[in-house]
Parts: sequence; structure tokens; C-alpha cells
Amino acid sequence: MMDVWRLLREFDIQPKKSLGQNFLVDQRALKRIVEAAELGPEDIVLEIGPGLGTLTRCLAEKAGRVVAVELDHHLVEVFRQVLADCPNVEIVQGDILQFDPVELVRGAMRPCSPASLPLYKVVANLPYYITSAVLRHLLTAKVKPRLIVVTVQLEVARRITAEPGDMSLLAVSVQFYGRPRIVARIKASAFYPSPQVDSAVVRIELDDRPVVEVDDVDGFFAVVRAGFAQRRKQLRNTLSAELALPTDEVEQALSRAGVNPQRRAQTLSLEEWARVWKEVQACGIMAIKQTA
Repeated sequence: MMDVWRLLREFDIQPKKSLGQNFLVDQRALKRIVEAAELGPEDIVLEIGPGLGTLTRCLAEKAGRVVAVELDHHLVEVFRQVLADCPNVEIVQGDILQFDPVELVRGAMRPCSPASLPLYKVVANLPYYITSAVLRHLLTAKVKPRLIVVTVQLEVARRITAEPGDMSLLAVSVQFYGRPRIVARIKASAFYPSPQVDSAVVRIELDDRPVVEVDDVDGFFAVVRAGFAQRRKQLRNTLSAELALPTDEVEQALSRAGVNPQRRAQTLSLEEWARVWKEVQACGIMAIKQTA
């Protein structure tokens, strides 16, 4: 068990607010994260933002291999010293958004046939300010992880797991690819320095194929983004304005999709968005492409 306070003093580390550095110091919280990942010796784990390596060590005890990506070069040097006794851990310095996740884990794979795809899990205590960007990066990777377990702001966790009536662009973006659920709530006091809000551990089980079938993912999300651009307005007005389509055509497309034109974006399910996309693309695919 690591003594986080000792490490902070020994290496003269001051958490950087600009990088969203809040170190998880509660052992019970660490245990819940590892349990949610359901790790075994065959698993390869990609960890994002390992910080001092407290979670990394817990992961390394369960997984076959851990590849950790850290942006802060000073923490990378500390990490290498602290985790020197963990031969199944590799640290990579850099911005996760600039890396292909598949290439990061490929070197940690056991020898396999050329046709095999790398299977890996992602576990991360994500800095709040890049949560959406990191999730989007992982979910749109050419080879997606089979499981994502992330610690995020509680409010963000609720947005990710929302149901029709409270949906957001983030909720649609995550639920299009997998099934998220909140598995634990973590008090702000579990971190140092303590953030102003509580956090939650979200587990996202990814499917081999998107939850709904669309033949153009970029076009689909162009329509969804258009719908949420002015979420207080009715869909017929928002889609018409954002996609540069006549209001009457949008109304007809929504009606054909079985969606009342007066509804608002947050009330639609993924299945309804898929139907809306199919009908809207028929009447204005070029306008949609331009917004993608």
C-alpha cells in the first residue's frame, strides 16, 4: 500500500490544478475501481493519468500487463521509481488524445495470429476537464476497449447514464457504443487535494456493434449534435436551423420517424434518434454532411 502523503513530500510534488490533478488516496475507493474492472492475469489494461501510481499498483496485482499514459513528465519520473518493482507495468509520457490506444497496448499483447485484434480494458481516474474528449477518443478508436472503468465527476456520471427525458449529447455518444452504469460513489474527501464535488465510478461495457444500426456514424452524430445545439427549442426548429433544411421537410421527416416534431432532443431514445437520422438524411444529406 502506497503512502501518498510520503511520496508528495519526498518528491516535492504540488498537484497541478491546470492538469486536474486530484490524487486518489482512499484505499476503499481504489478497491472499488479495481473490482469494477474484473481483472484477470490475461488482461491488458490501459490506464490514463496514473499520477503517483497508487491505482496502477492495484491494477498490476490483478492484470497481466498495465500500460499507463501520463502527461506530466515530472510524475513520469516519480512513477518509474515508485513502480520499479512491477515488471508488468509500462509508463508512456504524453497526451492520451495524441495516441492510438491500440498501438499503446499492442506491444503488451501475447503472440497471437495476425487476424486477432488486441483485447484490452481501460481504467482511469480521469481529470474532469478532459472527460468527454477522452471518452470520445476511446469510443471511436479503430479497435475499442472491451470495458471502460472511469472515475468522473458525479454530475458527469449521471449525464452519461441518463435515460430519455434527461439525455444529452454525451449520453447519446456513450450509449451508442455501450452500456454505462454507476458502480460506486466516491466522496470528495477521498482525493488530495479534495475537489469541490463528489465523483463516481462508471463502468461502460462495450458491444461489438453500436447499440443502434446506422449506415453513416458521422452523419448520425451530425443530426444528434444539431438536435442538441438548442436543447430548449423544439426539434423541428432546431434541426431546421442547424441543418439548413426547410421546417416543413423536417416536420415530415420527424413524423415519419414516429417522433412528435414538438419534442425536444433530451426526450429521445437512441432508437428514435436512429429513425430520425434515416428520415432526415433522405431530405437533406448534403446539408448534414457539411455539419459533420
